[in-house]
Amino acid sequence: MVKLAIAALGGNAIQRGSELGTIDEQEDHVKETMENLVFLLKMGYNLVITHGNGPQVGNMLLRNDAGEQLYNIPQMPLDICVADSQGGIGYMIERILRNVLKEHNIQREVVTLVTQIVVDKNDPAFQNPTKRIGKVCTLDEARLLEKEKKWIFKEEPKVAQGYRRVVPSPKPLRIINEKVISLLARHGTIVIASGGGGIPVYIDEKNNIRPTDAVIDKDLASALLGSCIGADELYMLTDVPYIFLNYGRPNQQIAEFLDKADAEKYLSQGMFGEGTMAPKIKAALQFIINGGKKSVITEASKLEDKKFGSKITLHYGDE
Repeated sequence: MVKLAIAALGGNAIQRGSELGTIDEQEDHVKETMENLVFLLKMGYNLVITHGNGPQVGNMLLRNDAGEQLYNIPQMPLDICVADSQGGIGYMIERILRNVLKEHNIQREVVTLVTQIVVDKNDPAFQNPTKRIGKVCTLDEARLLEKEKKWIFKEEPKVAQGYRRVVPSPKPLRIINEKVISLLARHGTIVIASGGGGIPVYIDEKNNIRPTDAVIDKDLASALLGSCIGADELYMLTDVPYIFLNYGRPNQQIAEFLDKADAEKYLSQGMFGEGTMAPKIKAALQFIINGGKKSVITEASKLEDKKFGSKITLHYGDE
């Protein structure tokens, strides 16, 4: 039976933190990443690609602000910005991937699907917004926006006397169109879906789909999608070749293989940073607990070399 993999592209696969984010820079990184995914296709895998959108959607929010201030253009809500970024980034990945496939003489169809993901409107995350988005404001600007738009602001740790808007990050519950994604992927089409964690929506009392101002964690959404469509493996591509225990300390060590029990133990001990590796470990665990055979965390450029990458399975030796 043909294996199905989810490849979750981190932000660095599209835009580096030190860059301006020009289209040339983004296209160069996407091409490099797509070249590294060819390995899975040559191994015969079916493939679904997910991706982040942090820098891009942040820039859209800045354009929102500038358009409103300079030209009185009404701002678009966050769900529309996430949808816009899904379409734009998905188009870029699809176009470049089609060219890479042609260079390698691989015959596959590619499709981009703007993906909505259902959350619970009563999720506790809505009472404690934590996800920072948009530009850094002064305290006076933040207070004015809180009054005018009912937004919530918190201090920005990296900027003295700076404040940023925060939005909830609820748990993803269901992928809308998961059957379509599964059907296409199982028939060999490469599907680009769930960009930026998906567009968060909820179901109201009349069973209608309603938008919400929130941001879903990309890796948790990718793990959920993988479980929903019965994927065998989840690859989270980031900027480090391995998971490290005691990262940055003199006793730092590589964790190349972890089972569920050890991954949960190290997570509870705080071995993984909450804003960096911990969400990926949680996603990896969610995926294998719900039927996935293996989660891998590594650099995109190391994907083909099996000496690299940390593998998380239900039990040691399952790989």
